[in-house]
Amino acid sequence: MMTGLGSKFARGVFALAFYFLLSDVLNAAKWAPQSVPAELARDAQRAEWLTAEIARHDELYFKKAAPEISDVAYDQLKRELRALQEKHPHLASRETRIGDDRGEGFATYWHGERMLSLNKAYTEAEVRAFHAKIAAQTKSEAIAFTVEPKYDGLAISVTYEQGRLVRAVTRGNGLEGDEVTENLLTILSLPRELRRRDDEGKALPLPELVEVRGEVYLSFAEFARINDEREAVGEAPFAHPRNLAAGTLKQQSSAEVAKRKLEVVFYGVGVMQPVSVIPATQRELHALIQAWGLPGLAYRVAKTSDELWSAVQTIGAERGRLPFPTDGVVVKLDATAQQRKLGESDSAPNWALAYKFSTERAETRLKAITLQVGRSGVLTPVAELETVELGGSKITRASLHNRDEIARKDIRIGDYVFVEKAGEIIPAVVGVNFARRTTDSAKFVFPEKCPACQAEVIAISGEAAVHCPNAECPAQVQQRIEHFVSKDCVEISGFGPALIGKLVARGWLKNVADIYQLEREQLLTLGGNVEKSTDRLLAAIERSKGASLWRVIHGLSIPQVGAVTSRELAAKFGRLEVVANASEEALRARGVDRSVAASVADFFAKKENQTVVRRIMSAGVATELPQSTVVANSAFTGKIFVFTGTLLTLSRTDAADKVRAAGAIVRDNVSKQTDYLVVGVNGGSKLKTAQELSVKIIDEAEFLQLLGK
Repeated sequence: MMTGLGSKFARGVFALAFYFLLSDVLNAAKWAPQSVPAELARDAQRAEWLTAEIARHDELYFKKAAPEISDVAYDQLKRELRALQEKHPHLASRETRIGDDRGEGFATYWHGERMLSLNKAYTEAEVRAFHAKIAAQTKSEAIAFTVEPKYDGLAISVTYEQGRLVRAVTRGNGLEGDEVTENLLTILSLPRELRRRDDEGKALPLPELVEVRGEVYLSFAEFARINDEREAVGEAPFAHPRNLAAGTLKQQSSAEVAKRKLEVVFYGVGVMQPVSVIPATQRELHALIQAWGLPGLAYRVAKTSDELWSAVQTIGAERGRLPFPTDGVVVKLDATAQQRKLGESDSAPNWALAYKFSTERAETRLKAITLQVGRSGVLTPVAELETVELGGSKITRASLHNRDEIARKDIRIGDYVFVEKAGEIIPAVVGVNFARRTTDSAKFVFPEKCPACQAEVIAISGEAAVHCPNAECPAQVQQRIEHFVSKDCVEISGFGPALIGKLVARGWLKNVADIYQLEREQLLTLGGNVEKSTDRLLAAIERSKGASLWRVIHGLSIPQVGAVTSRELAAKFGRLEVVANASEEALRARGVDRSVAASVADFFAKKENQTVVRRIMSAGVATELPQSTVVANSAFTGKIFVFTGTLLTLSRTDAADKVRAAGAIVRDNVSKQTDYLVVGVNGGSKLKTAQELSVKIIDEAEFLQLLGK
């Protein structure tokens, strides 16, 4: 907060800006200052505040991918400013027309044709009014619209010359954007060349130049995978797939971008030369996009006002089953000639409309704020709520993200709070109903000591999270051991949180190496009839010694090292001992990212971690790759597999490991590049997608037969 001279200077600047703004209005209206209506002064001041607030939220949304308010709340600010501008036209020059996603570290490139925003609608009446307006302007009853799902991602323009991809550029400020070609090329479904012939061998229209417009996004499955990995290494989960997709695309390292499986979809064009190849309708454009081999989208067609609203409602009803994030639908006039006739405004085409879904929100009372201690010592605040139903499920807990978020939103115990499902996955507290706050409420004071071990907590510069620095904190020890024995790591069945808690409390487990020192007589003292369960547990511990090297590395809870990076380290170094003794320079020389290399080197520089490695090696845990990990010239080499449903004879994780060992690639989602979809019991939406894309579908028996070969 500014104080003293800084605060006076800021007030002076604001006062001066307000004076000039008011002077503009007065001079234009030819009013004398002494006769200025109070209403005009209030409106001018409000417009100035709205302009600054919109600019602040644009910065957070477009450049930092960290919005503080919902799209609905943001659009309400824009609408209020627009209403003031219509009332006082001389305020119009103050509006920020389109956000700007350009950032540092990227070259910029001018679009051949502007990338605009869309006019928004939130009600049925607004959608029907749009239909009536278009019908009146075109003076034709023969109008049709396409109704498309509105992907919630980052706008992108990809240029193809003579059918070859030459660049990818973000929307930026609408006129020029950041050139992110290298990062976008990490998307496997993005073709480097457009198809020249359709499936029947017929030649396709191929422009000399075309800017294909679309959206970069993250599927819900990939978003969940990334958050699982973050939580597995003790980091706070990301809040929303859109923000994560935008932040990922703007990373400086394409190798890091590739670790998060971004997706792209196309639904429009900018410049297209020669103009003779421009499709006559939006429907023909969608067909051409997919014929070229680009990822396209499904859409509906509507003609009457009733059909239009019905299509909007249908997509809204299907939204919960879609595998990607959506925040509305986009309605477009179908005929290209009619689009050109209606033209565009400074910020949006006049022939299109975005109908935004209202985010489902619930209000409930905050009973308490508890703190979870992660494996790396991060303290994550969690809201304990009175049970409320949201999105078809009962919510009793929600994320509060971190200490700064609690302070910024002024969240207090006893408040009535608003809860939404961030990214339609994670329940989060998004605000407070201050009208229902009691007079005796007190600000929440974040503890200065760890709730599990009472160590003084620390805040690391540049991070919002608060940490417990005590590596021997029992909560951290328990979390690390739970992670090590999980299915994602060495998988020791029967080793649940309750049992681990008992063993940690007795001091029998202080690190993961202690697992392999547990004795039968020792475990039998836990009481009750535990002989059979003890024998099963010891047998599972023995089996875990044969786990893959990457699973052991993953289980060590190295900061910034999840499942993907663990596989890379295992493949590049072959032995745990080599990884543990590698310097940061040696790690980077083998292609490990700078920050990850520093984290790995720092982890193994600690004597206690080196001791754990030596102990698990001496216990007989497999800490090196088998000599023939990858089968040379395997029929699986380079093939892309996707799994769906429950397999009966082996877990999906084991199945994926087997095909990887044979040289195959495993992906989470089906695309045109997928070679095999392996379907187990209760296969989901991936099966339908595979059928639509003509991907080869095999059941578990056929998969096992392939493995046998």
